[in-house]
Amino acid sequence: MDLKKRLQDLAADRHEQIITWRRHLHQYPELSFEEHETARYVADILAERGIPHRRGIGKTGVVAEIRGEAGPGPLFALRADLDALPIEESNDVPYRSRNKGVMHACGHDVHTACLLGAATLLWESKAHFAGTLRLIFQPGEEKAPGGASILIREGVLRDPVPKGIIGQHVHPPLEVGKIGMRPGIYMASTDEIYLRIIGRGGHGALPHATVDPITISAQIVTALQQVVSRQADPTLPTVLTFGQIASVGGSNNVIPNAVTLAGTLRTMNEDWRVVAQQRLREIVTGIAEAMGARAEVNIVPGYPYLRNDEALTRRVFAHAQAYLGAENVVELPIRMTGEDFAFYSHHVPACFYRLGTGNVERGITSGVHTDTFDVDEAALRVGAGVMAWLAVRELTED
Repeated sequence: MDLKKRLQDLAADRHEQIITWRRHLHQYPELSFEEHETARYVADILAERGIPHRRGIGKTGVVAEIRGEAGPGPLFALRADLDALPIEESNDVPYRSRNKGVMHACGHDVHTACLLGAATLLWESKAHFAGTLRLIFQPGEEKAPGGASILIREGVLRDPVPKGIIGQHVHPPLEVGKIGMRPGIYMASTDEIYLRIIGRGGHGALPHATVDPITISAQIVTALQQVVSRQADPTLPTVLTFGQIASVGGSNNVIPNAVTLAGTLRTMNEDWRVVAQQRLREIVTGIAEAMGARAEVNIVPGYPYLRNDEALTRRVFAHAQAYLGAENVVELPIRMTGEDFAFYSHHVPACFYRLGTGNVERGITSGVHTDTFDVDEAALRVGAGVMAWLAVRELTED
């Protein structure tokens, strides 16, 4: 039996077990860097199979390695994330979250279960391939500074350096049975912006006796959009969004002393990212000072942009077509969302692809980060099998 057929059969045979793992993880979600029970659950499953692993990297991460028995070879890495989101689930399903206010609304339970499934398939097939696979169960994808940056600092990409790394993410718009990817620049950097405009409050009927931070903030928000429309290269995707504006005090007839704003800056070029941050600071402080106010600017660096290695992604695309059929592998557009897998992509060749989890006929269409998010669990068989297949194919690539 060829290895592809073996992995496909094993994925089908282990499908119910992978569903059980996913449902357990979904019932007991944990927030970023608090995944103690999740890590213990993952480690117990690895231990039951005899897969060598270690816990505690990045506080709550788990890293395993599977050595092929067909001979020496390179090291290749696979990654899944462990954490959940602070969302109260509204799905009426038997595996609904039992941890109040916490939910796997971004599919990390699926990612972890698929990597556990791939680990099982690879462990049971280790006589058929050469080389070593490093399996990274990473904490804290949803929270800055991102678990990936911490694991990299702690050496997850050393001793030896992997020839590449693959990660996958659920994608509700894509029907179950399909996967999608994009070579090259794929996802945006994510910086958090916090502003405080400090004026001088007073009676709303006497604005001349105040320094109104609300009107100043309005000018700042409008002016900052020119960083995107007039200072960014039009061919370079850039997004600047403010999602929160709040006065510190104030009322319908009271001008407050201060206004706070929170937003996000996203782009796909690290040089321009630095320039854009500086322009934001200059515009905010300049307008505030010109109007007699004072500005505090805090830009918190987030994740870098995500770059899918061209050669690796083209190979992954072809290997996935061989496993799933050409009609089930599609190329995706760029997106301005962020993902801390991006850190890996700036250190070693990386490919981050999307796993179809939607099923329109069954009404499984809710997006990620919503309280009704769920998946067609047929995706677990696809996700585990294709990940294992892509890994062993990469070990054999020159």
